[in-house]
Parts: sequence; C-alpha cells; structure tokens
Amino acid sequence: MNTTIGGNEHLSEGRQGEGEQEWDMINKPNAHILDLNIKEVLHYRDLLWLLVHRDFVSFYKQTVLGPLWFFIQPLFTTITYTIIFGNLAGLSTEGVPKFLFYMAGVTCWNYFADCVNKTSTVFKDNSNVFGKVYFPRLIMPLSIIVSNLVRFAVQILLFFITLLFFAIKSGSFQITSYALLFPFLIVQMALLGLGLGCIISSLTTKYRDLVFVIGFGVQLLMYATTVVYPLSAVPEKYRLLVELNPMTPVIEIFRLGFLGEGSFSWTLFAVSIIETFAITVFGIIIFNKVERNFIDTI
Repeated sequence: MNTTIGGNEHLSEGRQGEGEQEWDMINKPNAHILDLNIKEVLHYRDLLWLLVHRDFVSFYKQTVLGPLWFFIQPLFTTITYTIIFGNLAGLSTEGVPKFLFYMAGVTCWNYFADCVNKTSTVFKDNSNVFGKVYFPRLIMPLSIIVSNLVRFAVQILLFFITLLFFAIKSGSFQITSYALLFPFLIVQMALLGLGLGCIISSLTTKYRDLVFVIGFGVQLLMYATTVVYPLSAVPEKYRLLVELNPMTPVIEIFRLGFLGEGSFSWTLFAVSIIETFAITVFGIIIFNKVERNFIDTI
C-alpha cells in the first residue's frame, strides 16, 4: 500500500515480489508550484523542535553572559535611541515616557529583523546538510522563526516589567482593549519575517552579493517604520509610504494597546494582513521552487 506525504511517496505494508525491491521512501518533486508541503512539514515536527533546541544552545553555549544577552541587547538599544532620538533629536513620543516608547518599538522590530536576517541565509548556512540528507527544507527557516520567538518572549517579559515599573511610578495603567490583538501581531510578525526571509534566501542562491546588503536593507526598512517616531509625526507626503509598510500597524497597535498612544485604522490593519499573507505565500512558493536545484548553484 502506498501513502504519500507532501512530495514524498512512502511505501508501507508492501510485499516484495519476485525480482522486485522494496523501498521505505521514494522522494519525488512537488507536483506543481503551489504545493506548499504543509503536511510533510508537520510530519517532521520532531526535527523542528530539535533544530530549535540546537539553535538556542549553540548560540549561547560559548558566551560569558549566556541568555542575559536577551535582556542586554534591547536595553542598550533602547537607551541609545532614547538619548539620540528622544533627547538630542527631540522627536515626539506622544506623551509616552521615552524609554517605554522606544522599548516597545525595539522589542517588536528586533523579532521581525532577527527572523529576516537569519532566515535570509538559510540556504548558504545549511548547504552541507541539505546536500547529504533529505527533509523538508522549509523546516530550517521555520526553526529560526520559532527559536527567535523564545528570545522575543524574554524581551516581552522585560518590556512588561518596565511597563509595570512606570505604571507604579505614575500611579496609572494605560493598557487598552487593543492589547487583545497582541497574539495576532505575533503571528503577523512571524509570517512576515518568514516570507521575506524565504524570498531573500532564494535570491541569494543565485545572486550572492545580496548577502552583503541584507543588514543594511533591514536597517533602512526600520526607518520607514514607526520604531523611533510616532505615525502622527510623519509628514503628509511620506505618510502613505510609511502606512503601507506592514510592520507599521503592528508597532502602532502594540503601542496603542500597552501604552495608550498610537494610531489605528482597521483599513490599514487589513491591508497589512493582506500584504503579510501575500509575502508569506510567495516566499514559501519561491523557496520550494529554488530548493529543487539550489545545490547546483550555491
């Protein structure tokens, strides 16, 4: 009896006839470009968790401070933005304490940027593994998204501790009902990072010099997002460009939900969701297409 998982046909309960060979697995290419191999990825979910554990352990195994870097990096980044953009440049924070305003933006942006940066080199970083053993290649970028989610959870905890400190200090909480959208924002950031990362990773297999502009490009994209300034401070002629950035509604809703200040529009939120879905689907499609013959070009 033959069973098919994704693009792979598994033979089970088959009887070996005379002159025939029995195989445990037969790998076949996807039937068409829209085959996303979701069932096959779920079949290899144990490998996904092993890779997440590997990424977490290997990254901090030989560091002095270990997981404390989860806290140190956003703290130093927030302090830097507070000094440069808040004090020296004097950018508005809409009445929100500067430290909280920038920490909210940094926390969300760090997760998205880490997903894009690390996923964008997945073919190059794992070419040796891909050339030796079969498994759904999409497992690799998915493991990066999940392992970064652990780091994001720690940084969110730091943000909530800081928020509690300022709330006790001021004697009031500014949390609004928009905070209920927080789980959807996490999913949106993860999918957006996965989609963009898969697109860039697929392109770098053929155009290797793109690797050198990834970090610079992500940094530029940050300034087109409301990380260090509120949407209300954007000049009218640039507002549409910033609003169409799918990360802008994410950060604005996050600030509005937990800090009580921010801009929200159901229209812009819906547009950002559509953009995220389109980027994710396109990224997975092009990733699955490139994985078939990337070993010949990388």
